[in-house]
Amino acid sequence: MEGKHYTKKNRKYWSVIPILITNTRIFTMAGKAYESGCILIEDSAIVEVSESISASKNKDDLILDAKGCWALPGLIDAHCHIGISEEKTGTAGDDCNETAQPITPHLKAIDAINPMDAAFHNAIRAGITSVMAGPGSSNVVGGQFVFIKTWGRRVDEMVVLEPAAMKVAFGENPKNNYGKSNMMPSTRMSIGAMLREELHAARKYAEKKKAALESGDSFDEDYQMESWLPVLSKQIPLKAHVHRADDILTAIRIARLFDLKLTLDHCTEGHFIAEAIRDSGFPVILGPNLASRNKIEVQYMDFKTAGILHKAGIKLAIMSDHPVSLIQYLPLCAGLAAKEGLGVEEGLRAITINAAEICGVAHRVGSIEPGKDADIAIFDGNPMETFTRCLYTIINGKIVYNFDRESRN
Repeated sequence: MEGKHYTKKNRKYWSVIPILITNTRIFTMAGKAYESGCILIEDSAIVEVSESISASKNKDDLILDAKGCWALPGLIDAHCHIGISEEKTGTAGDDCNETAQPITPHLKAIDAINPMDAAFHNAIRAGITSVMAGPGSSNVVGGQFVFIKTWGRRVDEMVVLEPAAMKVAFGENPKNNYGKSNMMPSTRMSIGAMLREELHAARKYAEKKKAALESGDSFDEDYQMESWLPVLSKQIPLKAHVHRADDILTAIRIARLFDLKLTLDHCTEGHFIAEAIRDSGFPVILGPNLASRNKIEVQYMDFKTAGILHKAGIKLAIMSDHPVSLIQYLPLCAGLAAKEGLGVEEGLRAITINAAEICGVAHRVGSIEPGKDADIAIFDGNPMETFTRCLYTIINGKIVYNFDRESRN
């Protein structure tokens, strides 16, 4: 049940020719930028990044002159429900929450993602090449997230990391879903208690399994408990739905109690307790701020939160929470956060390398460096500005979106 990183061997269906991108402004997000540089792509990977790269004599190679454009690593949405809460299909396409019982760690997002969801094309048109997608927040434990690319028809071949995180939720959503049916949880106390009880049982299970394997004794595996093993071994984090300051602190308290990795997702009131979050060492996935304040938990929602958290020394990514905010507006969310104090550089990092690092996939995506996946977005300006267009989206070395071609159709 360990998180599995899928490699190029799992992507045999990619058949691409070498691409040389030239004359473009490159933001590598790896500490270096080029005012006018080149990127060489071969076999679905980035081979070279330099001020000048000689073109191959092979006539089949593609030379892409991107003069005056911005080239960035493909953008990353670190928290969304794309393909699970489908657009246009109503309840028939909504598989986001299993609301029959509050503890469901064994549910897998990969079983519910429909690559035919129209939102995937919207993501690609916005230069978004990969996402962390998974179940919603109606349950105390909702199930396992998956990190995938945004292009493909077979979800198994879109996967980068699975499982990638375990979703847990605090606050209003699990309370409202079960409390109205006279079930637990109906209070924040019961949410915390139920999560601690489940983690305690999972730890006991892990200890018993380890002892049996070491002694050679037989052991009957429990499928639900097996889901917790990569969490307990810190291979993947708890992905905590937390808006209110007290819920953020409860998530931190429980993660510390069981010595777990944790991401603080939404973190709407994080600016009230920035020092406590910084001291915890846990990263933040902030958003969706481009949405209405439709419940008490989000009454203090503000784009200024990102800048406050960054200045406090907290690593953060910005999410769309699609379909709460539409995924194609992810770069605009980063831009509004940049405007309100985060700054341009950190705004770009929040939807590229920071997102990749927080999601545990920075060895594959998030920056333009040799050896990494050839996921690149080319824009006619700063992607965080309203009038900027994505001209090309490249995923695994294949041009999957061409603005000129689509605009002619």
